[in-house]
Amino acid sequence: MTEVADIDRPDRPAPKPGILDIAPYVAGKAKAVGHAHPLKLSANENVLGCSPAARAAYLEAAAAMNLYPDPRASALRAALAARYRLEPDRLVFGCGSDELFGLLCNVYVEPGDNIVQGEHGFMAWRIAARAAGGEVKFAAQPNLRLDVDTLLAAVDERTRIVFLANPDNPSGSWLPHSEVVRLHEGLPADVVLVLDYAYAEFCTDPAYEDGLDYARDKANVIVTRTFSKIHGLAGLRVGWGYGAPEIVFAIDRIRPPFNTSVPAQAAAVAALTDQDFVARSIALVETWRPWLTQQIGGLGLEVNPSQGNFVVVRFPNEPGGTALDAEAFLAGRGILVRDLVNYSMGDCLRVTVGLEEHNRALVEALAAFVKR
Repeated sequence: MTEVADIDRPDRPAPKPGILDIAPYVAGKAKAVGHAHPLKLSANENVLGCSPAARAAYLEAAAAMNLYPDPRASALRAALAARYRLEPDRLVFGCGSDELFGLLCNVYVEPGDNIVQGEHGFMAWRIAARAAGGEVKFAAQPNLRLDVDTLLAAVDERTRIVFLANPDNPSGSWLPHSEVVRLHEGLPADVVLVLDYAYAEFCTDPAYEDGLDYARDKANVIVTRTFSKIHGLAGLRVGWGYGAPEIVFAIDRIRPPFNTSVPAQAAAVAALTDQDFVARSIALVETWRPWLTQQIGGLGLEVNPSQGNFVVVRFPNEPGGTALDAEAFLAGRGILVRDLVNYSMGDCLRVTVGLEEHNRALVEALAAFVKR
């Protein structure tokens, strides 16, 4: 990587102020020294892969790679509208939800404006805001939980967007729908509420709602979803949003016209038809998420309550027994998990729920680490 000192010179093009101060996104590790094929539980990917129907549609679409994709994603738009009973013209698509976050900040945030998010909230939000010249205000998350009153207290006259992930990434915590409503009703009418519901399908709390019905008649709400998690299409980068017509119209004014590819659109349409794969993906998490929570907790480690396809484990700050020590120990055994240093959760590791053999291997390795 080019050193900042080499970039910031008067005889070379200079990035606009603030760009070089942005901490780049750090993805979950994919390699472990000495292990050609490590067990990757570091990125919240769907361990079942993807629907066979989606894979077949992707391969068939390869015959059309010389053609530009449909800029309106018409087939996918119609399929999503039918699946969730939504108005097609109120849908917008992105190269993953991340692109939609960037577009939202470009539409609404100017220098001097700010966004509000939880202190441990998703990195992509703060990057998008700062790239648009805005500032980021962090609301405390006591015990890793989101708190509506704390979020509202952070809002001021220059706040343009409030970002809320529900369930939250990376903590796994969640809010009942009643609290989401209270958050929205406490916001000024000119502040956009972005509900990032990437893990909605994994939330089994009866007090939880996916936000789509709520957004239907709200002028300042947009819900974002993704095909990366429940549908296992993380490699294709298909995100979508549903919200107020004015918000969607504004995003579409600057959205790159061909931002979702031909095979990605085809695979996403096919994925929506395979509800058996969706059900199996949910059942896997519902079976093994509580098992991991119980087993890891039995080792004397704290596991944060989660409604995502992952759990967060907190480690004591003792020499040789820290989260980073555990991460290195697990990597030595070929098991990759996610450290959360960038999220100000340096005493925690995030672990994707895997197949039975993955989960048992993880618990066995953690037991060996604790007993050292």
